[in-house]
Amino acid sequence: MRLLQLALVALVSSLHTPSSSADTDTLSHGRVLVHDERLVSSNGKFALGFFQTGKKSSSNTLNSYLGIWFNKVPKLTPVWTANGDNPSAGPTSPEFMISSDGNLIILAQRTIIWTAQANVTTNDTVAVLADSGNLILRSSSNSSDIFWQSFDYPTDTLLSGAKIGRNMVTGFSHRYVSRKNVIDQAPGVYSAELRVDDAIYLLWKSSEAYWSSGVWNGRFFNLIPEMSGQSGPNMCNFTFVSNKQEVYFSYTLLNEEMIFRSFLDVSGQMQTRIWSDVAQDWITAGAGPKYQCSVYATCGPFTICTDNAIPLCKCLKGFSIRSPEDWELKDRTGGCIRNTPLNCGGHKNKSGMTDKFYFIQGVSLPPNANGIQNASSANECAQVCLGTCSCTAYTYGQGGCYFWHDELINIAADDNGETIYLRLAAKEFQSWKYSKRATIIGVTIGSSTAVLGLIFLTVIWSRLRRKWSSLTVDNYQAGIRITAFSYIDLQRATKKFSEKLGGGSFGSVFMGCLSDSVIVAVKRLEGARQGDKQFRAEVSSIGIIHHRNLVKLIGFCCEADKRLLVYEHMPNGSLDSHLFQSHGSILDWAIRYQIALGVARGLGYLHHGCQDCIIHCDIKPQNILLDASFVPKIADFGMAKFLGRDFSRVVTTMRGTIGYLAPEWISGTAITSKVDVYSYGMVLLEIISGKMNSSEHSSSDDSADYYPVQVAHKLLHGDVLSLVDANLHGDVNKEEVERVCKVACWCIQDSEFDRPTMVEVVQFLEGICEPEMPPVPRLLHAIAGGSHSTGL
Repeated sequence: MRLLQLALVALVSSLHTPSSSADTDTLSHGRVLVHDERLVSSNGKFALGFFQTGKKSSSNTLNSYLGIWFNKVPKLTPVWTANGDNPSAGPTSPEFMISSDGNLIILAQRTIIWTAQANVTTNDTVAVLADSGNLILRSSSNSSDIFWQSFDYPTDTLLSGAKIGRNMVTGFSHRYVSRKNVIDQAPGVYSAELRVDDAIYLLWKSSEAYWSSGVWNGRFFNLIPEMSGQSGPNMCNFTFVSNKQEVYFSYTLLNEEMIFRSFLDVSGQMQTRIWSDVAQDWITAGAGPKYQCSVYATCGPFTICTDNAIPLCKCLKGFSIRSPEDWELKDRTGGCIRNTPLNCGGHKNKSGMTDKFYFIQGVSLPPNANGIQNASSANECAQVCLGTCSCTAYTYGQGGCYFWHDELINIAADDNGETIYLRLAAKEFQSWKYSKRATIIGVTIGSSTAVLGLIFLTVIWSRLRRKWSSLTVDNYQAGIRITAFSYIDLQRATKKFSEKLGGGSFGSVFMGCLSDSVIVAVKRLEGARQGDKQFRAEVSSIGIIHHRNLVKLIGFCCEADKRLLVYEHMPNGSLDSHLFQSHGSILDWAIRYQIALGVARGLGYLHHGCQDCIIHCDIKPQNILLDASFVPKIADFGMAKFLGRDFSRVVTTMRGTIGYLAPEWISGTAITSKVDVYSYGMVLLEIISGKMNSSEHSSSDDSADYYPVQVAHKLLHGDVLSLVDANLHGDVNKEEVERVCKVACWCIQDSEFDRPTMVEVVQFLEGICEPEMPPVPRLLHAIAGGSHSTGL
């Protein structure tokens, strides 16, 4: 299901996982680890050995590194590298061993290319790969006598139990450094460290801070409130220590079986990813800073960064990518270079031309501007810049004249930004002029019909842009950004729609990757016949619907007969994969209860919180998606019909799914929001039992075994625990199980007037009020072959 980010795509395609394994976690004297051997932690979670990258050395061989990676993840993901800045590239295999003096070394062609540089006091040492992923060099006779450990010399990954901080006595710092690119393990330009104000900072070239966690408030860093767990189940315990000896932050996983990684990506973002066995991929659970363009110099010099654009980085006018090969590996530190050198000094060249300025509007200005006081006009400001060889751009406004020397970095698109004047060689403008002249000549010699056609198309395009602009403005006013994508963009993002996540009555859904780091789900609508105007109106209506328990619409595509919607991607898939399918993880009761409550809140918002009541009409586990923290989000609500407060209209164009249909679908009576309540009640029963309610899955020779009827009867006899999914082994909250059973039975009552509203359901589940004992639904009781009693 997953958005495979460009970084991981490159990593997977170019890293070769060692094929064989060792069944021990210890390296002792006399044992030599070569390229096809490895150490494995006792819990099987981590492995240490040599791995190779797709970058060839001058000898045309692959670079070899000694590193630690997740042993159970099929996509090689290093979490620590010993010799990142000095890989082995010779024809013979490197060797990892303990030297005669008890230190750790890597030998390549009989030369030491890396050493732990440990202060060893005995040659009787062993190296152990701990369950935490920490490589420890210690005494073989005294396990507490540690001489060196990899946790003290991290690379880019903060593992559970490791520290980021500093020793207040020695000044030693546990800092993290990004890799150069997705295959080169050498240190990159971004680093993370805990500073004197007790906040974590991300830095460019160890000097320019561009993001901060905020200070520790006793429970979490105050600029990362999601650490509090209020946005979903917390997965970690956090520790912050500050005393005269040391200051550090660390975390431990609540579930050590979970494969979790917090690391400084080559893009400069501190990312948190979780491995999903269902998706067979890494799921991004969080990133700081949130937007890629907030990372300092993320695109390199002479570029412009645009969030949510494809591509993310583009060269400024008159510049070209310095190294396309490096850009493909996410190393953009080289940025872009000039197509034509400047004419230094502002004097005319042999052709009688001087440098000129090209203006770029709506951007954030680069840092380190130099201001001058004596420029009274934009022209005067420009002349000052032309008279200085190193001046590359200027801006002029109410704040006066400012100009920049040498490389321009950190320019980003900003709707509320300013205008910068970029200095270019006059020859650049001349080449554009010739290009335009050639175009004009080509148009001129064309027929007058073609000219009129172009004018007509221009007028139409202008009108479409105004309508498009209107749509975008409406959504910005609502605080939500809806992006218009081209079909080619989405083809590229989805690898030509090759990774299908699922499908339904409205079309197929595919995994996509935007801007190197944003994973999305792209729904390709099938059979859609709306015109452009109607489709955009529906997109606008859906786009302003925003709730924590609804899947967020990110963008759309409307070209010719192609209709696509782009949604946020849900890494844990749909609820049905966890309830009914063997490859999904078993959800504990606490998560199930939170899912039930979250779905109720989402439906309550659709029914009562929107300007118009939105009836979903197809609530089922397949349409309930789960994010990285198992927060439920309702999908496909945008496909429902929008009804006013007058519920008298009968909806005849939509039908739900067998097993979740309210009786009124069959009787032909008016459809109201209570059909969603009925379907929700059936979903609650499936959350309790872990089994499907549809007839094909619940048929039995004894029709009284029909599960919804069992629930109603066992509620009376206080035997609700026998209804719970056997996979939970009785580890549930009995009071909550009983409450959910009552709510479910009220939701599936025959008459819509007997069913609660979703607002009331939320109140029941939150414990604000307690539901009474429900009657047995007559229709279901009749189906089960029982008497027509009205109560229990």
